[in-house]
Amino acid sequence: MPTLTINGVDLVYEDVGHGDRPFVLVHGFTGFRDDFREQMPALAQLGRTIIYDHRGHGDSAKTGDAATYTFAQLVDDLRGLLDARDVARCDLLGHSMGGMLALRFALAYPQRVASLVLMDTAARAPDHMPRAPLAAAGAIARSDGMATLAGLLRGRAHDDPSRPAAERRLEHEMGAEFWERRRRRLVAMDPEAFAALALELVDHTPLTDRLGEIHCPTLVIVGDQDSGFLAPADELARGIPGAVKVVIPDAAHSPQLENPSAWIAAISAHLARARG
Repeated sequence: MPTLTINGVDLVYEDVGHGDRPFVLVHGFTGFRDDFREQMPALAQLGRTIIYDHRGHGDSAKTGDAATYTFAQLVDDLRGLLDARDVARCDLLGHSMGGMLALRFALAYPQRVASLVLMDTAARAPDHMPRAPLAAAGAIARSDGMATLAGLLRGRAHDDPSRPAAERRLEHEMGAEFWERRRRRLVAMDPEAFAALALELVDHTPLTDRLGEIHCPTLVIVGDQDSGFLAPADELARGIPGAVKVVIPDAAHSPQLENPSAWIAAISAHLARARG
């Protein structure tokens, strides 16, 4: 995969399709390009599409330094990547943590964001995400490694009665690949990135009172079973002038996987509206 050196760190990216204004995908915490693998052909049919791995994630470089893993740094990496690819303006999607970054980018560089898709994300700390378990998981990542943490999280999920039905259905449909894919995501992470960014998710400064500053066409997407992000999605839709909210049925935190047809329909309609 092609690589760009941004802010002294090598970031792996994909740039597919054709068009004057690209659709740029910003993945979430513990994610990487693989999160949208199945959707890339359909997105490329809609136009030029760019996706990349954050530093400390996927195939991008790992610094081993917690101080280099902050929301501010990841936002600056996004700016650097767009500069390197000669992208003056884009349609920008952020998923989960990526949505928190996309919000910050849109507020810092409004002239560069033609439209915004905020997917299963929040302008504040998500609901049902207490700090203590995240800190404990980060400590395990640092002491025992990401493979150990991946095994522990899989065991916990198996016995978790609150797991959404859409996620369990996807596990059944994907079979062994479901957990292998999750393992790959975690094992690919820098433990320092996991530990530092896990706490950023709950400690970051809320942007709720700044949502009115966003004036580009905005789509808010949330899976109907993503309980921690349902209320935050409502806040985004209410706070951003003219925002359109789409609730994806039979989906949880990864609607692009759990209900791909509804997800791509929502994205297609948004891009047609934003580019028309």
